Amino acid sequence: MAKIDPTARVADGAKVADDAEIGPYCIVGAQVEIQSGARLMSHVNVAGVTVIGERTTIYPFASIGTPPQSVHYHDEPTRLVIGAECRICEGVTMNTGTVQGGGVTSVGDRCFFMANSHVAHDCHIGNNVVFANNVLVGGHVTVGDNSFLGGAAMVHQFGRVGENAMIAGLSGCVGDVIPFGFATGLRAKLVGLNNVGLKRRGYSRVELHRLRSAYRALFFGPGTFRERTEAVARDFADDPIVGKILAFIQAAGSRPLMMAAQERGEEQADAKP
Repeated sequence: MAKIDPTARVADGAKVADDAEIGPYCIVGAQVEIQSGARLMSHVNVAGVTVIGERTTIYPFASIGTPPQSVHYHDEPTRLVIGAECRICEGVTMNTGTVQGGGVTSVGDRCFFMANSHVAHDCHIGNNVVFANNVLVGGHVTVGDNSFLGGAAMVHQFGRVGENAMIAGLSGCVGDVIPFGFATGLRAKLVGLNNVGLKRRGYSRVELHRLRSAYRALFFGPGTFRERTEAVARDFADDPIVGKILAFIQAAGSRPLMMAAQERGEEQADAKP
């Protein structure tokens, strides 16, 4: 039987696994599912149609599954789904989705959300993602696997952060950040690749060399951005890592792509794919 502190309030209808733990003064809504091994430490509010994955731990004063902060939301039964083995620290907020955005906010497995970070409605956060303290992502943002967002970084609504990317603290991202990119600045720009993260994840010297070559050709080669993208696609046609960057660019549609900071005074070309 689940371990539920007598001061907690668990509404009728909530699904709580037999080995889950709900600590002092937690509030769990009627449409919440708390899966095996999950723990709410104390003073945690879980509302809405929300799933807390296996072995996920949530710390005091987090508010999870609350309604979207959107004028388009009108009490529809949208959802929040959080994966397994996540750590959700003090004061974190996560909202359910909106009908207009597909109805689901999702968080992958093994993510780490430090204190006071925020996941807005209709966001999709991958696996092994880290949000440092006070990170804010607006509605409809997607963050790829293994990405790291530094303290107080912000991503504009509908923004995309590719897999294995890093955003430095205090950076504001309006454009999309390519996979493996490193972005920084109050109005952030790419300043290179996430070399430290890539090395930690076991990418080889050869892979890193090819990735750097493709990065330079894509952002600092001759011609328009479209021409450079086509050239990189030809020259690195057999490289699956570079292929992920190209696929990310091709999927941009009308989204602005974050461009690299200038090198040696070279002029920036048009950012449209």
